[in-house]
Amino acid sequence: MKKNILLLLAVVMLAMSSCEDPKYVAPTADRQGLTSLTAIFTSGPFVDQTMAKLDITDPIPDRLVIPVPYFYPVTSHDETAQYMTRVRVQAALAANCYISPALTVLDLTKDNEFTFTDAQGNSKKIIITGERVKSDACELLSFATVEPAISGIIDKTKKTVSLVVSDPSIDLSAVTAKADISAHATITPDPATPQDYSKPVKFTVTAHNGTSSQEYTVVVEQPEKIDQGFNKETVELLFNMDPVANLGMPAFDVEVGPTIAAIDGKVILCPGNGSTPIYVNGQTGAKLGEINLGQAVPGAVTNDEAEHLLICNHTEASGMMSIYATSSVTEAPKLLTSFTNNCDLAFGSKIKCIGDITKDALITITHEGVAGVTTSSKFTAILIKDGKVGEPQIIDISASGYGWGGAPVNFTTVVPRTKNLSDGVFLSFYEPSEFSHVAGDWATVTGRFPSDTSGWGLNPNCLDSKAFNNQNYVALFVVSHFPAWGMGPQIYLYNVSNMDKFTGNDITDLACLEIANSNIEWYQVGSYSVASGDVVIAPSADGYKLYLYYYDHNSQAFGGYTADCIKR
Repeated sequence: MKKNILLLLAVVMLAMSSCEDPKYVAPTADRQGLTSLTAIFTSGPFVDQTMAKLDITDPIPDRLVIPVPYFYPVTSHDETAQYMTRVRVQAALAANCYISPALTVLDLTKDNEFTFTDAQGNSKKIIITGERVKSDACELLSFATVEPAISGIIDKTKKTVSLVVSDPSIDLSAVTAKADISAHATITPDPATPQDYSKPVKFTVTAHNGTSSQEYTVVVEQPEKIDQGFNKETVELLFNMDPVANLGMPAFDVEVGPTIAAIDGKVILCPGNGSTPIYVNGQTGAKLGEINLGQAVPGAVTNDEAEHLLICNHTEASGMMSIYATSSVTEAPKLLTSFTNNCDLAFGSKIKCIGDITKDALITITHEGVAGVTTSSKFTAILIKDGKVGEPQIIDISASGYGWGGAPVNFTTVVPRTKNLSDGVFLSFYEPSEFSHVAGDWATVTGRFPSDTSGWGLNPNCLDSKAFNNQNYVALFVVSHFPAWGMGPQIYLYNVSNMDKFTGNDITDLACLEIANSNIEWYQVGSYSVASGDVVIAPSADGYKLYLYYYDHNSQAFGGYTADCIKR
């Protein structure tokens, strides 16, 4: 109801404003002159998306060449030559500067002549054109030996790859390996050629442009970790993309609730419509294939802290819930546990897990309300101790005053603070839009921090929790109800090891906040529909890397971050 009222008010205000006198419109750049040119697709699957951007510094050159990537997406083999002749070009201009004739759709294979006039009235002839350029990216993204299987730990600063070998009797004298490198780059020598890794081995990654390169040295060692958490200076955005155009995921107007998981350097995307989840490269987002479902029915997916993929079905009251698990996207998952849903509410749209399912872990599955009928204040908790799966417990937190609606938009994702259920849970959802902690008595609430920074147009209902390097973390991903109105997704990662730091004014300034992006680029700006999505935290099995992935269905944005805990 609140959303409908605000929508009506917005329309009325728009109508009123249309009758007012024209007002001053701020320039699209903060300093004098022409600061950038942006090339935008006019056809194909990426229509209206940015193809390339040229940043311009003073003095403005006579010839402006927009560097168009040779392939788009850069991880694909789809060349951009076919789009070069019809490109929409936009300029960022300071106040009282202009280009004539007006920029429209240009052929970037030709020289396009214009006149640029600055704020003082001085004019000069400029040429705008384009050039396809080969990538200069030459990074080693991942490295692992095949037999024995050892995942290398890459230090991007030192350009080293550490192979952690706990058993000194392991023979590394003639071992093959596999590596992920920047798109269209090459690596020498070929990792598939056996090498003696008992000694340092050097590899050179050369970019697609043939000139840029970096050398990495693979060594047997165990890097020292910092005492706790991750290095803030190593936080890096891996990718951010349109999952519809790039990966073929359902478009924003299809009513689904996607979930995601990450294991073994791959991200699994489950559409939530019964179709087989796909998996992509966790470093680049490039699509690799479909997972092996075996007997599992994909209602939702998640991962634990030890690179195990969990898959559950969706079921109504009195239905059978089955949770399957695997450590490989190509191997059929095995049944972890199966039980009857003894709650009067459906569940299976979201599943979350903290800990290691082969040791100690806690799984939570949020029960859903029924639109127009009832709300929900329940979740099911499943404790795993020493690898043994316990009986499911239905937890009712109605004494806290919280209750949510139906999936995938109007309900929440209940996640535990630690593997101990007595440490309580976190939740956040649309109306009352509060990020809160409910204690293990299931009544006491800590926090109530505003989690919709727009005040009404965002949906802060995606959460996950994990432990990493002696600290406990909770991720909150905020999806958008109205991406077409300039409201985009946001992501926040909090260190909740010390609840004394769970203080602040709202989700953007909590004392425990460690990663934040309130301005994630999104790719669906035409309209709005189903505000659903997911977020996962994925520690690497070796304990050195932390990954954070997010997915906004309505805004069509999928991306990920990484950080490490190597002492430097």
